[in-house]
Amino acid sequence: MRVVVVGAGQVGGTVVKSLAEAHDCTVIDVDRARLEAVSHAYDVRIVHGSGTRRETLLDGGVADADLVMACTSRDEVNLVTAMLARRLSSARTVVRATGTDYLGAWRAGDLDVDLLVSTAFETASAVERVLQVPGARHVDFFAHGEVVVLGVDVRGPAATRLAGRPLRDAGLPAASRVVAVVRDGNWTVPDADEAVREDDWIIAMASPTAARAWSRVVTGAAPVDDVVIYGAGRMGTAVARVLLHRGVRVRIVEPDENLAHAAAAALERARVYHARGLDPAFLRRERIGTAGAAVLAAKDDSRNLHAAVLTKLHGVRLTLTVLDDPAAAEVFEAAGTDVTIDPGDETAEKMARFTFGERTHQMAILGDDRFEVLDVTVRPGSRFAHRPAGELPGAAVGAIVRGGTVLFPGAEDELRPGDRVVVLTEPDRVPSIEHDL
Repeated sequence: MRVVVVGAGQVGGTVVKSLAEAHDCTVIDVDRARLEAVSHAYDVRIVHGSGTRRETLLDGGVADADLVMACTSRDEVNLVTAMLARRLSSARTVVRATGTDYLGAWRAGDLDVDLLVSTAFETASAVERVLQVPGARHVDFFAHGEVVVLGVDVRGPAATRLAGRPLRDAGLPAASRVVAVVRDGNWTVPDADEAVREDDWIIAMASPTAARAWSRVVTGAAPVDDVVIYGAGRMGTAVARVLLHRGVRVRIVEPDENLAHAAAAALERARVYHARGLDPAFLRRERIGTAGAAVLAAKDDSRNLHAAVLTKLHGVRLTLTVLDDPAAAEVFEAAGTDVTIDPGDETAEKMARFTFGERTHQMAILGDDRFEVLDVTVRPGSRFAHRPAGELPGAAVGAIVRGGTVLFPGAEDELRPGDRVVVLTEPDRVPSIEHDL
């Protein structure tokens, strides 16, 4: 597939990383340094210029493109790029929007683009998924919600419950399977005799009921029904809307008076405080420590770090930080923040899904872009049809959907034509997995 990616920033760079191995990619950007960095890392063609200029898009080969992905940080630039691409080619168009303002118009069919991805909405959805399974660092839903992909750190309470025990003796929930143990930069597909260690990272697949049981096994945590959000900007209000829709009680802390009033007017069921939220007296008076989780979504990583540490000290058991700078993730994790969410990664993942074939129903990126999870249908002519799931090279089959029933197979269980298989693999293996299945 010929793909033109407009924008080589955080989102565009992650999109290119996911696509460059399997597709003919051209990258357009106004920043020469970004283009050089992308061209050094991947086998792509680069064009310097703006996607809003007809000449630049034609130089980038848009006339022959199959797909144009507008990934810059400016919504209007992305929309104009998509409109021009429609006039100059028959390519499908994918547009990144930073907020949620254009989602309604796109869903109503008023914007002539094939896919519009809202960074704020995808980030809010990622927060909501993690809150459904407290104790997991990564949560994704596959097969219409019937398969849950979990990433769990073996540290703290999880280490107490899991470390040093063979998986068969760890009391893990039925209807689930550990598909990978990541240790010292390497990953293995474990058998039942594998003993996990402290600081391992486990990737598991489970039914929704088993996923909730995983949360109790790993942390003993109850479901989260009360959340405090720091920040009433674009991200904070998007998170609040998604959580309120699910029936979660929401409190918002915002130091900017105008933003606080706007949030209070827009989110009638949320309780909004015009406050910095960093004063211990405020935390005690408003009983912030009783919240099941704190979501730090201000556009200021230093303030979010301060708030994360304070809310933990005052009793909040789960903290999630929406990163402004992805490089800050290590700092937050070292300070004890439970989960960090990178809006750029969430956006790029949704955009990259659009490039997969019709047999691939869904994909997800996890582990700092180290792994991808695919939901692929086994075709009748596949060389792996009627062979054990464990024979698929460089991959781990974590779940099979067969005839409406979800199975969590062992290595010897057979793959059959028509099965939808949820597979964990590394990005460079994705094209061959799609081809082989």
